[in-house]
Amino acid sequence: MKSRTISRHFRESIKSIGRNSWMTVASVSAVTVTLLIVGVFIMIMMNLNKIATDLENDVEIKVLIDLEADQKAEDALQKQIKELSGVDSFEYSTKEEELNHLVKDFGEDLSLFKQSNPLRNVIYVKASDPQKTATVAEEIDKLDNTYEVLYGKGKIEKLFNFLNISRNVGIGLIIALLFTAMFLISNTIKITIVARRKEIEIMKLVGATNWFVRIPFILEGMWLGLLGSIIPITVVTISYVKLHSVLQPKLQGEMFQLLDVTPFIIQVDLLILIMGVFIGVWGSFMSVRKFLKV
Repeated sequence: MKSRTISRHFRESIKSIGRNSWMTVASVSAVTVTLLIVGVFIMIMMNLNKIATDLENDVEIKVLIDLEADQKAEDALQKQIKELSGVDSFEYSTKEEELNHLVKDFGEDLSLFKQSNPLRNVIYVKASDPQKTATVAEEIDKLDNTYEVLYGKGKIEKLFNFLNISRNVGIGLIIALLFTAMFLISNTIKITIVARRKEIEIMKLVGATNWFVRIPFILEGMWLGLLGSIIPITVVTISYVKLHSVLQPKLQGEMFQLLDVTPFIIQVDLLILIMGVFIGVWGSFMSVRKFLKV
């Protein structure tokens, strides 16, 4: 296609937006509202997914070592744990260190136990896949010199089930919103094109090819998508920056954190922009197709 023809299509698409101002406003409004809802929902769901991942990664197995186990037996136990498949990392903690943690958490009253420490040496283990924590814990429990293996049995399975259901529901809702957006915007653009069917018929009667007719409308859909993504990008960016500045200081030291402003917000903005352009182009392409047969 010649550069002169391409530049003509670009000019015509821009002029068409100005000529059909009311339809342009309707289409851009539909794109704006839909992308705003999708953008906010994606922002929320991605942060919830981050929180879920942080909670999963915080899960660990606490291995209480037999009191009768000497240093050699404890070293052998650590070596066996290290060699187990599914183990990501482990950390040894003496009973003195365990008591110090308790005193720090619950007060100096517990320091009386330092004269006769009733605690055990402990190994903290993290699974490479948090979802397989129970399986790894069962394998460790079979090893010699383990007194008890704790990992929140019963509760941890419920947590993982809840997190998995939440993720699946979130993905399903995002997909549903995207299809709803495509349907609404396609219908809005279709109304625009129906109002200009005479223009399409005249172009076809004077010998214009299908693609010659279609390209200005596709470009117009692209402009509508771009225009419709401006407000959602602005609102999502400003809202997340402010929300992050308010909440993040309060979450310092907690087991979960919000996603950092960058590169997260840039990724969301690019996603909104791409969705706007794609939906606009797709809506125009599908809507103009039925009017090309004269």
